[in-house]
Amino acid sequence: MRQTSTVRPGPESAQRIEEPGAPIAFRNVSHNFIHGKRAVLVLEEFDLEIGASEFVSIVGPSGCGKTTALSMAGGLERPRHGRVLLDGRPCDGTSDDVAFMFARDALLPWRRVRRNVELGMEVRRVPAAERRRRADEWLRRVRLEEFADSDVLHLSQGMRQRVAIARTLVQSPRVVLMDEPFAALDAQTRANQQQEFARLWEAERPTVVFVTHDLEEAILLSDRVVLMAARPGRIVADLRIDLPRPRTQEMRTQSPDFAGYLETLSGRLREEVAAAEERRQAEGERA
Repeated sequence: MRQTSTVRPGPESAQRIEEPGAPIAFRNVSHNFIHGKRAVLVLEEFDLEIGASEFVSIVGPSGCGKTTALSMAGGLERPRHGRVLLDGRPCDGTSDDVAFMFARDALLPWRRVRRNVELGMEVRRVPAAERRRRADEWLRRVRLEEFADSDVLHLSQGMRQRVAIARTLVQSPRVVLMDEPFAALDAQTRANQQQEFARLWEAERPTVVFVTHDLEEAILLSDRVVLMAARPGRIVADLRIDLPRPRTQEMRTQSPDFAGYLETLSGRLREEVAAAEERRQAEGERA
C-alpha cells in the first residue's frame, strides 16, 4: 500500500497540463459565497490534477466544497481565484466532452426508457436511427434491453439508476462527473450498482471524478482517493489505491490492503472533523 501526498504544482506541472494526459486541473483555486452579509470561504488553495482515464474520488466532511469543486470541473461555476482547466484551457462553460450524474436519476417520467437514454443525443441533433441504435446498445450493456419500451415509473430504483448510467455513457464522454450517484439506493442495490458501473468504466475508461461520503465505496472504485479538509476545503491527502482490477465486494472484508486504506482514510477524516469542531467552538467563544 502506497500513500501519495498532495504536491503543490509548480511551473513544470502548469506546462504539463497542456498535454493530453491531464484533462482536468485545479490551479490554486479559492472560492467563496455570500451568506447574509458575510463571505464564506468554501475552497482555499485547492490544487488537483486528474489524468486521462483516471477514476478519482473526492471525500471529506460535509460542507467542505466537494460539490463546488465538481461544479467547477463541469463549467457550471467559476472560481473567485485561481484556474480550473479542461485539456489545458480555462473551463468557462459546459462541454460536450463532459457528462454529469447525480444522486437523483432525473429521468423524465413522460418518456419511456429508450427515449430517456436518447435525450442527450437529441439535444446534439444525432439522427434518429443512430440515436436508437446507440440507445439499444447501451440498454443491452446495462442489461435492460427488454425494458426499452417500458414506463420509467414502473422501474425499481436500481433499474432507474442503470438507465441513468446508460444515458450518461451513451454519448461517449471523455469526462464523467458524479455527485453521490448511488447515495439514494439501499445497501444491496448500491453494491450491485457499484459493480455494474465499475464493469462499464473498465470497458470505456473515461476520466471520472466521483464525490462520495462512503469511504469504502471510494476505495472500491477508485485509482486515487482525495481527502479534503473541513471548510475551507483544501486537499490534505491523496491516496493511490493499488488494488487489482476487476475489484469485488469481497475485498471489503478479505483484503488486508483494503483494510489499510480504510484505516488511513478514516483516521484522517476523524482528524479533520475534530479540527473543524474545534474551530467552530473557538469562533463561538470569540463571538
